[in-house]
Amino acid sequence: MKTPEEVKQEFAERGLSISGWAKNRGYSQALVYQVLNGSRKALRGESHKIAVELGLKAGKTGCYEDLSFHKAEVIQ
Repeated sequence: MKTPEEVKQEFAERGLSISGWAKNRGYSQALVYQVLNGSRKALRGESHKIAVELGLKAGKTGCYEDLSFHKAEVIQ
């Protein structure tokens, strides 16, 4: 895993902008900066996906159907 400073440094070394990365992936630029600056905990949803993609946290992204205990058919 990387620290936010390491992620920012990697963007700088490559001459790439964080906002450009956000736009390219369809994320809110503000949300990406919030994740990098620690004002979002990145526990779930888009902030979690952003943190995983940036290498800030270990984890998986996906949807409920990806869970091993998801039932394909719900009985009511």
